[in-house]
Amino acid sequence: MTDYGCRTTDHGGPSGLDESYWIATTPGTSHPPLTEDTEADVTVLGAGIAGLSTAWELARRGRSVVLLEADRIAAGVTGYTTAKLSALHTLVYDRLRRTRGPEGARHYAQSQQGAVEHVAETARLLGIDCDLERGPAFTYVRDPESVAGLRAEADAARAAGLPASFVTETGLPFPVAGAVRVEDQARFHPRKYLLALAEDFRSRGGVVHERTRATGLHEGSPCRVTTETGATVTSHDVVVATHYPVFDRALLFTRLSPRREVVVAAPIDAGRDPGGMYITQEEGKRSVRTAPYGDGQRLLIVTGETFKPGTADAGEKYAALTAWTQRHFPGTEVAYRWATQDNDATDTVPLIGPFHPGARHTYVATGFGGWGLSGGAAAGLLLAGLITGDPPPWAGLYDPRRLWSAVREAPAFLKHQAETGRHFVGDRLRSTHADSAADIAPGTGAVVRVRGRRCAVYRDENGTARAVSARCTHLGCLVAFNATEKAWECPCHGSRFAPDGSVLQGPATEALEARDLK
Repeated sequence: MTDYGCRTTDHGGPSGLDESYWIATTPGTSHPPLTEDTEADVTVLGAGIAGLSTAWELARRGRSVVLLEADRIAAGVTGYTTAKLSALHTLVYDRLRRTRGPEGARHYAQSQQGAVEHVAETARLLGIDCDLERGPAFTYVRDPESVAGLRAEADAARAAGLPASFVTETGLPFPVAGAVRVEDQARFHPRKYLLALAEDFRSRGGVVHERTRATGLHEGSPCRVTTETGATVTSHDVVVATHYPVFDRALLFTRLSPRREVVVAAPIDAGRDPGGMYITQEEGKRSVRTAPYGDGQRLLIVTGETFKPGTADAGEKYAALTAWTQRHFPGTEVAYRWATQDNDATDTVPLIGPFHPGARHTYVATGFGGWGLSGGAAAGLLLAGLITGDPPPWAGLYDPRRLWSAVREAPAFLKHQAETGRHFVGDRLRSTHADSAADIAPGTGAVVRVRGRRCAVYRDENGTARAVSARCTHLGCLVAFNATEKAWECPCHGSRFAPDGSVLQGPATEALEARDLK
């Protein structure tokens, strides 16, 4: 394992700390909100890895850029990742070889591995201290009946240009039936990397505004982005990199399926480090890696237990993942736990490029399917290339206007629409555990009828009840309460709201309307 001179963080958190390790071990940011109208060559919406990478790539190409973030930079989805920087995305290359042809698989490998190398080189050139380590990544199975699929994946990944092989031995503390191994992948501290990238962006004349939620987009020459602060940014081009697009004109919500999954992290002795990075789709998905954690220790990070927002409580998922971790790594004690959210494109490949068929100066980056670090870095290169007239040769693979691909993989598209329709209609017929607001226990929430209207009611630990509309402000699906994370979640498109109704996560841009319980 190669270490690029990055400092090891000596940070031990209390047991059960409900926070991302990446956020807990980095300083907060405080960039001013946008309060006055301004102009730039490009406006970038969203300051996760896709938005920050795009803004930085454009700034170093001489463009003036305004970066707007609804909350804090690198504190959304990117701040809650497992921080694998890899071109091995579970089982994707054999599928791409069949659906997009050998060239499509090669382009995917070139773009994703290129993103890994680009981040490593950027960290080196800028002297970014981000715990970057190089090593192998594995996709494994324990079921012998799944080995044939892994062999096909290894062959497809190797044909696509990756240093891939099929193996039967790994560093995991349990036997596997087989694994795809790809060399020269990476893991790092994403927030350390992105905070440093943001500072370099600002040194190049870039402007960052936090706590500035975009609420409107006028496409034209020029484009105008309006914000909830009342200020407007006028620019030649606009990039929507908000994880889930906050504007619906491209109807991308029909091609994106949101999911959440939980993460637990526990210190282990360095001698127990399994080496490399591991993932399997078995057992409800399991992903394993480690990070530097002081002298003689590593931080074991385990992910899995996926669920659709608004359909499960994270507490049960944490319990299942913790039990799995302690069974395979005895004696571990969880020091951090957090949940993350991803969007899967119905045809596998992220949507990066022109926002819609008629777009001339608006672009989007979304649908990374759990691989947003390599995907976000690749998006920065791709979008900066499109805007400056020098796109990479693999740009066409990611073009959001590829409707032929959505048609080809219609079963996944139709399944997503059926699930959305089921929630939109079925959730209105389903009863909850509470008949009235009075039945809701402290620290919990439920959707109840109040004078004939469905209200989302949360009662805090002190017994005070707060009610908001139960209809998501995106497209009107009913929200459900996630008691562990204390959030209202929309099962249709993944919007999330705080107990007071304020937006935590898009595509919704407006808060749930307050309701009177009296």
